[in-house]
Amino acid sequence: MKIKNILLIDDSEIDNFINKSVLEKANMVENIIAKTSAKEALEYLSNTENEFPNIIFLDIRMPEMDGFEFLNECENFPDELKNKCVIFMLSSSIDPNDALRAEQHKVVKKYLTKPLTQSALENVVTYI
Repeated sequence: MKIKNILLIDDSEIDNFINKSVLEKANMVENIIAKTSAKEALEYLSNTENEFPNIIFLDIRMPEMDGFEFLNECENFPDELKNKCVIFMLSSSIDPNDALRAEQHKVVKKYLTKPLTQSALENVVTYI
């Protein structure tokens, strides 16, 4: 199964590079977009010329706007767009409250720990 578009949102360029490499190695994605801030990602998603991603991997701890604030902003997108997209929180946080809070959010399918792995990707595909 080939996924058309994945959006990576993480303030760490190194983490984006690693996650992109794992996705490319899996050869299951046509297009990978990486953004280094939640605000930049919202701008990208708000541009109607850009195709809405099928999957978003979202970090929690980021400056300016964290992952939870991003999720709240996503509520403003039309349902037709939100229904096309699956969001996974991808974080290095060891705070169990972060995982609990993420999984309680209605648009988050699962909380995953960094870095993205082949086995995590196999799990992700079951949610699509």
